[in-house]
Amino acid sequence: MPTDQGVLRNRGHTYEQFRYATLGTISSRLLETPPAGPNFRRGNLVSTQPAAYADDDDDIDPRRIRSRNRLLDAAATLLTTGGIEAVTIDAVTKASKVARTTLYRHFTSSSQLLAATFERLLPHVTAPTPDEGSLRERLIEILSRQAALFAEAPIQVTTLAWVALGPTDPAADGTGDEHSPAGSLRSRVVEQYRKPFDEILSSDQAREELDDFDLELAECQLVGPLVFARMTGLCAISHDQCVRIVDDFLAAHSRTRTEA
Repeated sequence: MPTDQGVLRNRGHTYEQFRYATLGTISSRLLETPPAGPNFRRGNLVSTQPAAYADDDDDIDPRRIRSRNRLLDAAATLLTTGGIEAVTIDAVTKASKVARTTLYRHFTSSSQLLAATFERLLPHVTAPTPDEGSLRERLIEILSRQAALFAEAPIQVTTLAWVALGPTDPAADGTGDEHSPAGSLRSRVVEQYRKPFDEILSSDQAREELDDFDLELAECQLVGPLVFARMTGLCAISHDQCVRIVDDFLAAHSRTRTEA
């Protein structure tokens, strides 16, 4: 059987010519497409251009997105079935089949992992009631929706309890940063429970009918009974009880009452 060198000679080429041509092609390709990695050399220059699979670029590397989703799916399952204590680094890596080193590329601690998991489990914000009906009707509707969420999604109560265990001044330890998992979770909690009431209580209708109340305190007066009742297990607030909470609030803050 003829050797490769013999075949090349029969075609008018020497083996050395073929070898140098091949090496030249490879070299030119290397110059056009640098090796993947955070640092590569081209001559005496060093480039810091990120690799195509850089860990900090979710848009480029779908593997990072998949590994993060697997971690959060596993953590969510552990959280809903076993509570906060079940969400450990070892348990999550075992359930997700994702390496511990990969987990720490996404989350620097179990607290960050928990925050991201809570945020993932929170339901989408209920759209505020359209600007129709009386102020009383709108407040009763939105409060009843929140009461139903507490009854149907206990994870929300766990979320509130976990967030409440954090510092009273989130900016003190960096958790106030909306880009951090804990900061992002706090933003979601605020949006979930405050935004609908903000829009109703800040409306022209509310300003006309109510006195000069403190907005944050008013929201605590309305939503507070729901949170307390659910977290302590005293009772589940019914629709009729939501009506009474709203009526008591309106009676206390009615503009006609204060003017009288």
